[in-house]
Amino acid sequence: MFRHILVPTDLTERSAGAIQLAMDMHTNCFSGEEQEGKISLLHVIQKVVEDEEEDFSDFYEDLKARARDRFEDIARDTRLPVEKHILVGSRVEEIVRFARENQVDLAVLSSHRIDPDNPAEGWGTISHKVGILAPCPVMLVK
Repeated sequence: MFRHILVPTDLTERSAGAIQLAMDMHTNCFSGEEQEGKISLLHVIQKVVEDEEEDFSDFYEDLKARARDRFEDIARDTRLPVEKHILVGSRVEEIVRFARENQVDLAVLSSHRIDPDNPAEGWGTISHKVGILAPCPVMLVK
């Protein structure tokens, strides 16, 4: 059903539930020897507003190296192979662009819980924006 599942991650434990759910869905959709589907983990490093990328190239390279190390930790904990992608840019724009350009069938994101005492808080979150703008179904994991 879902041949390509995208899991945008901030590389923290908050993303663990979304990654686990994507793994479980993949296993249920593609059981046995035939592993046709794939899971892509995506980490977007937020670009400094209106920077000249060469001015911050060492900074971004350091963040990419840290992200690669964290991806290796995550990959060890998963039982399926995953594709790992690291991009620099606007988080929402890059997630939506990646989903569109890579024929993603489902995006699985972690989301925060809504505070019943302040339900209007959080409408501008990354997960909310991706849920509205993505070209594919989006599942939010709490």
